[in-house]
Amino acid sequence: MKRIKVSFAGREVEFVDRERALEQVAKLAEKGTYTVHVVYGPEGCGKTAFLKQTKAILEEEYGYHVVYANPLAKRAEEILQYSPSAEGIVKEVLSATPDPWGKMADVAITIAGWIIKRFRRSRVAVLMDDIFQAVGVENAEAYVKALLNLIEWPPAEYERMVVLVASSEGVTRERVGRHRWATIKVMWNMPRSGFEKLYELLPGPKPPFDEVWKLAGGSPDTLEGLLEAGWDAEQLTKTLFISKGLGDVLPALSRVKLEVLREAVEDPDVILERIREREVQELRDLLVEKNLVVRVWDRDQYLWVDTPPPEKDPELGIGRHYAWQTPLHREAVRRALEQAQRSA
Repeated sequence: MKRIKVSFAGREVEFVDRERALEQVAKLAEKGTYTVHVVYGPEGCGKTAFLKQTKAILEEEYGYHVVYANPLAKRAEEILQYSPSAEGIVKEVLSATPDPWGKMADVAITIAGWIIKRFRRSRVAVLMDDIFQAVGVENAEAYVKALLNLIEWPPAEYERMVVLVASSEGVTRERVGRHRWATIKVMWNMPRSGFEKLYELLPGPKPPFDEVWKLAGGSPDTLEGLLEAGWDAEQLTKTLFISKGLGDVLPALSRVKLEVLREAVEDPDVILERIREREVQELRDLLVEKNLVVRVWDRDQYLWVDTPPPEKDPELGIGRHYAWQTPLHREAVRRALEQAQRSA
């Protein structure tokens, strides 16, 4: 299976590991998806790279016409990508749509519909990255339904269709999951063996791998951040502290929420143990909304893209039911708790 080149730490590197995920893509390619497959996972766990690798597999090995949209991409050329076969359609849709770059989720769906009409009885794939953040969480259900309509009520016959949506935003998970429109999957950070391969691609000198693993927990984004910060974990922790607004949020929490949060830093499963309390529900929602904590639940393979996290790993902040997105996310919260206590 051909591996694409992805941009990582200022260089082009080959897509690493994720063997099981690529096997899952091959199975989807052979049968298609009958619902919208929505993949949730921590920020920076590699969902974007996975979708790009998926695009290459579907195009080059299974003959799909693919449209990929990432409205929040940092580089303009990555906001919309598509198979060469769709170039004419893309130009037509872009020219016919006022402000198409501001409506990329709608544009991608429109392009997919035109592909179905233009290439009848063909294979079509729609891959969307971070669209819930782009369209607003209140519109997430409507876009999942629009994608399902493309599958169930296409403008023409098609042979097979694959629809994948990836999101690091977990607030919509219950909203989307309460309908039968989507199949919910979860993607975790890289397993240790694959993460070590990525670590080895980085130039030295660098800290020992065990030390980096305990900081990043398999997160490619955190690994890249550590390299950019000169392997200064303190600097990256402070960056997280500021970007998540923890200095403002924690002092406003109630005594109960602060108590549970202190316990959750040691064991995130305390959230489930006390979830019947209204204040704990509010705290859980806040941690999920700020992309600090992820619901992980069962490890049954069919629920996961690639390899699920271990059943429990206190060192990395992984519980049986909840997990900190990375050890550094947990550390940023720990620092915020210490600051709030000093200020009290």
